[in-house]
Amino acid sequence: MLKAFLNRFLDQFERTWSYDASYMRLVARVQPKSAVKFFLGAGAADRAAAPAEAFAAVGVVATLAEDCGPCTQIGVDMAAAAGVDPQVLRAILAGDETAMGETAALAWRFAQASLARDLTAADPLRDEVVRRWGEEGLVALSLALVASRMYPTLKYALGYGKTCSRVVVAGEPAPVAHPALLAA
Repeated sequence: MLKAFLNRFLDQFERTWSYDASYMRLVARVQPKSAVKFFLGAGAADRAAAPAEAFAAVGVVATLAEDCGPCTQIGVDMAAAAGVDPQVLRAILAGDETAMGETAALAWRFAQASLARDLTAADPLRDEVVRRWGEEGLVALSLALVASRMYPTLKYALGYGKTCSRVVVAGEPAPVAHPALLAA
């Protein structure tokens, strides 16, 4: 029964987001209870704790650290569905802090510094996140940072991460700057 539920869930997910969730079907088939726990953990962040632009920035930075296409695309699509302006999404993908706006830029820099383990940069950014959105915002953005890496990491570990693709925002290809290249 759990497997049937998970398959229906994944069918709907794939239709909604035009996404190939074959790797999640493997998990659901082999370890259905683990699949449920994975889904629940990945959705742990309270999306009301900070602005959608901040979540988009954190999600894109984290996903780009692990992926070069489909997982990044679904993250962008979900951010757009949450109301993030396409121009902001393009700027986040390109690493253009000025164009992404103050909210997204703060979250983008925080995510970059956190993933780089750059305490000199991360500490004051963390303080600013708390000042703006409280500890609730900090925890939510931090959980989103981790969760955004979970799916592409799992996909590649299971052998399904074989394709890179252009990321499209509002029907147009968007330039993507990989986080490692931005730090250079």
